[in-house]
Parts: sequence; structure tokens; C-alpha cells
Amino acid sequence: MAWQDHDSRFFIDGEWVAPRSTETLTVTSPFTGKPIATVPAGSAADMDAAVDAARHAFDHGLWPRTSLDERLAVLRRLSELMGDRVEDFAGVVTDEMGCPISQSRGFQSVGAKLALDAFLELAPDYPWSSIREAVTGRALVVREPAGVVAAVVPWNAPLQISLMKLAPALLSGCTFVLKPDPKTPLNAYLLAELVAEAGVPAGVVNVVPADREASEHLVTHPDVDKVTFTGSSAAGRRVASLCGQDLRRVTLELGGKSAAVLLDDADVAAAAESLRIGSLRNTGQVCSLKTRVVVPRAREAEFLDAFTAVVSSMPVGDPRDPDTQLGPLVSEQQRSRVEGYIEAGRAQGARVVVGGGRPAGLDDGWFVEPTIFAGVDPAMTIAQQEIFGPVVSVITYDDEDQAVAIANDSSYGLNGSVFTADPEHGVRVARRIRTGTVEVNGSPTGFHAPFGGFKSSGIGREAGPEGFDAYVEIKSVGLPHGFVPSD
Repeated sequence: MAWQDHDSRFFIDGEWVAPRSTETLTVTSPFTGKPIATVPAGSAADMDAAVDAARHAFDHGLWPRTSLDERLAVLRRLSELMGDRVEDFAGVVTDEMGCPISQSRGFQSVGAKLALDAFLELAPDYPWSSIREAVTGRALVVREPAGVVAAVVPWNAPLQISLMKLAPALLSGCTFVLKPDPKTPLNAYLLAELVAEAGVPAGVVNVVPADREASEHLVTHPDVDKVTFTGSSAAGRRVASLCGQDLRRVTLELGGKSAAVLLDDADVAAAAESLRIGSLRNTGQVCSLKTRVVVPRAREAEFLDAFTAVVSSMPVGDPRDPDTQLGPLVSEQQRSRVEGYIEAGRAQGARVVVGGGRPAGLDDGWFVEPTIFAGVDPAMTIAQQEIFGPVVSVITYDDEDQAVAIANDSSYGLNGSVFTADPEHGVRVARRIRTGTVEVNGSPTGFHAPFGGFKSSGIGREAGPEGFDAYVEIKSVGLPHGFVPSD
């Protein structure tokens, strides 16, 4: 594959350059447990070089000074190139993080292109400049590029999340340093190839995989104006504290412990089928998944029967097999973490309805059975902490107020669902749930709506027109009466 032509180098200032240290990162197949690639590990010196290139491109290059139409043309070309390489991207993501190939083609690869396309569609209507008049004054309000952006992306949806940050940043006129996760750097190498082919000028996009120490050097670099981070809430707190020391702008998209609330009139079978993806996509390794299902006490048995049937119909196995719906977890460490939560659920008195162990015949990779817990108290560890694996807690309630209280009984506030035969009622209940997104009957919000969290689920929003807000600074220019600027 083409990325193998460059996997011993970094993409800095429009060129593939040798690393400045001998440290490396090993990419391991979650399916076999064996290495599939080795890439250099970025050092502080490598990060300095990437930031220097981005700084020079921003301060002295053409990109921030080109018109929006010119930037749109380049990124439309990137979209076309990504469309031509859907299978390549999907295969790389499946190989390096274990996402089932049918899902890698969908939300990982096509989803990344759709995120880019949404920003291309939204950009012309974003209020880049406007004139405001009042008795107190007259102003030209402009949104200018924030500067050099450092983007730290996670392993679970690496390509899509990279595009959620890259697209609005570049369309805004920013320059960019992408730091992929050590587990999943290969898709970023392929993305860098297409960025160059699309005609993005040298220095505007730079790619350096690195571990924690060099990553912290990046987010504290004095020439970085903006940090955008997606990952765990614990890591997000660390990033926020580092950025806070220098009042550096930061956006955080963090963890979740989202609830799906089935109201009394919900179609239980339809809700259970919706949660096939809503709770278990990417083998449970998505921050927005509904890992708490809140059901009426009188309908618990009905739901457990329906959801058990759904889970039991989901093949577990080789992520390259198009029939596979649940692949391995990303690493041995992640499997140990998930198994620890399963044991905590048992120890605290929850009942395993299905799963709870390792699937038979899959001894080489990092597999765990999809697991449903019943008899879960809202205060239990498995109902409060983000597990990031295929583990779902079913919690019962007696009335609607209690259901909403359970949904809101979390330090997180990222996502959620309400299932009901009455969508109008569902929207009223959704308005009571303290999360950034709530889906009525599993209806997705799409890339034209903002995504982000309340509480410990983050700061700021991505996607939608609001997704540009993170990459601009707002300036007001006082204007003489009657004067209209030409641009």
C-alpha cells in the first residue's frame, strides 16, 4: 500500500523527512496480536520542526491569505481523492485498530469524506464577515483564522475525527499539525499523501505520530495558537490544564456514558435493533454509544429478550470478513480494562444476561464477548464509568421523571436516545436530558449539526457551522458612518 513508501518518515513542510530520533512505534494487529508496521516516534525536535513549518506557512505563506473560494477548490479536490481511496482507508483502519471492515467502509472512511463534504457545503454561508450598526456605533465583524492548530486524535475513529478537525481549520485559513495516536498512525500517512496531491501548500498540513511526552510538547508549544483534542476525559483534563497555563485556545471532545431511554410506548423490538449500532458499533469503542439502556420496569424482560436476540445475531471474528459485526478490541490493554469492568459488574451484584467472557476459537486477538448486564443499579461502576467496549447496562425505572433522572445521573453528557411512539413527546423528554446530542428513535443528527458534550464530555463543538467557531478569532473594526469596505 502507498503509505508503506513513507512509513519511516514524517510529513513536514510538504516533504517526507527523516525523523530526528531513533525511537519507533509498533503498530499491532488487534486480530492477530502481531506487529504489522513500525513507524518513527516523533520527538520534541520533530514537533518543533512541524510547528515551525506550520508557523511559517501561517505567518508568511499564501494559505491564510487566499480567498475562501480558492481554499474550497483545494479541499474539494481532497474530497475527490478520498472518494477514490475509500477501500484503501477502510482496509488500513481495520488492520490497525480492528474495526469490522463493513463499518470501516462506512463511518470510518466514507464518514470522513462526508464530514469534509459537509464543511465544504456549509463554508460559503458561514458569517466570515458582517456589518453591524446601532446608535452606539458601526462595526465590521470579521472571523479570521486562529493560527497554528495542533490536533491530537484518538485511535477509535482516527480518520473521521482527523477530518472533523482538519476541514474547518483549513477552510478557515489555519495551518495544521496532526498528531495521530501511536496505535493508528497509518491512516494519517495515507491522508498526508492525498493532502499533498490535492494541492495543499507546503507547511499547511504536517503529520507526526508520537507518544505522550512529545504530544505534550506539541500542545504546550509557544507557536501553537489552538489545540483540538479528542480522547478520554482524564486525558482531556491534562490537555486543558497544560493549555490553561498559557491561555491557549482549546477544544475538547471527550468521553461519554450515554443513556438510551425507552418510554412506556416504545417499540421495544425496533429500539433493540437500533441499539445494534447505537450501543455496539466499532465493538463498543465509540464515545457516543448508548451503554446504559433505561427501560420501564414492566418491560424489562421484553427488552432483554429482544436485545439478547440482536446481540446473539452479531458475528464476532475476523474484522476483514464483511459478515463480522464485532471485531477485536484495539489492544491487549484495552481488553484487560474491559474485562476488569465486567468483573466489577459481577462483584457489585449485576447479572450477566449474555456474554461476560472471551469468545471461543478466537485466541490470538484481543476479543471479548458482547455483554449485557441486567439488575444494574445506577450507582454501580459499570453504570457510571466509561468502559469503551461491548458492555451494556440495562437499568429499570418506574416513572418518566425517574428515567430522566437516571439518564442525567452521570458526570458525562455527550449523547443519548429517547425511544417512543410519539416523537413530539420524545423531543420534550430529549430537552430534559443534559447532553450535547439526543436522538429520537435513534435518528442521527448528521454532520450539519454540532457535536459535543456537557459536563465532563468536553468543551466546544465540532461539525455543523459551529464547527468553524473553534478555528477563528473574532475581530471588530469600527467604521466611519456611511463607509462600506470593499472586501
